[in-house]
Amino acid sequence: MAIELSFLRQIAQVAAEQTLPRFRTISSIDNKYQVGFDPVTEADKEAERAIRALINATYPDHGIMGEEFGSENLDASHVWVIDPIDGTRAFISGLPVWGTLAGLTIDGDAVAGVMAQPFTGELFMCDGTASYYEGPGGPRQLKTRQNPDIAQATLFTTTPALFKDKKREAYDRVERSVRMPRYGADCYGYAMIAAGFVDLVVETALHPYDIVALVPIIEKAGGVITNWDGGPAEKAGDIVAAGSKELHAQALELLNR
Repeated sequence: MAIELSFLRQIAQVAAEQTLPRFRTISSIDNKYQVGFDPVTEADKEAERAIRALINATYPDHGIMGEEFGSENLDASHVWVIDPIDGTRAFISGLPVWGTLAGLTIDGDAVAGVMAQPFTGELFMCDGTASYYEGPGGPRQLKTRQNPDIAQATLFTTTPALFKDKKREAYDRVERSVRMPRYGADCYGYAMIAAGFVDLVVETALHPYDIVALVPIIEKAGGVITNWDGGPAEKAGDIVAAGSKELHAQALELLNR
């Protein structure tokens, strides 16, 4: 199934109407955790409400899974998975590496999605057939960099501190093997794989709403994205994404050694 790019743009627009006016403003920040810190803002909540309303009005028979307001109609074959602000920590810190994520699954497979960043005016989209960029510099089709050599790779992760015990050892093996590791890009790291500027992303303990929208964007741009055992990334958890099949295989070997 192909989803019209115009609908993905609509998702981006209704979310931006809620997030952009609240970016780099002083507002209340709630914490989802009693121990630790997992921030949520008014922008997260209002953006998800706006996206849900649009989906319900356009595709009333589709299900929705969202970070802020849970799930509805998950028995449907078509389910949208929403993260209204992926990178809320960046959002509240004034850094423009957050994005709105919305992805469509059909019978559990991610087939279309959008990553939108309204502050930079960028859209990374997949309609089910190909992946596209719209923003500064003009529109183009997205293509990954087909780098086959991990020694020449650029790697992104949120922070190595998230990897614990054996997983930290596994991540460190990958980092030691690449040319350049970078931290803290949230959904932008995956978008840059699709755009051909980054070669690898390795992360842990993700939720479906963190990753589903990005799966088709990477795959239709020529990349590979799975969990660490090679299974479907839609199930989330520990994720490895690469611009080429060769690089993905090398990363999996290091992670599972």
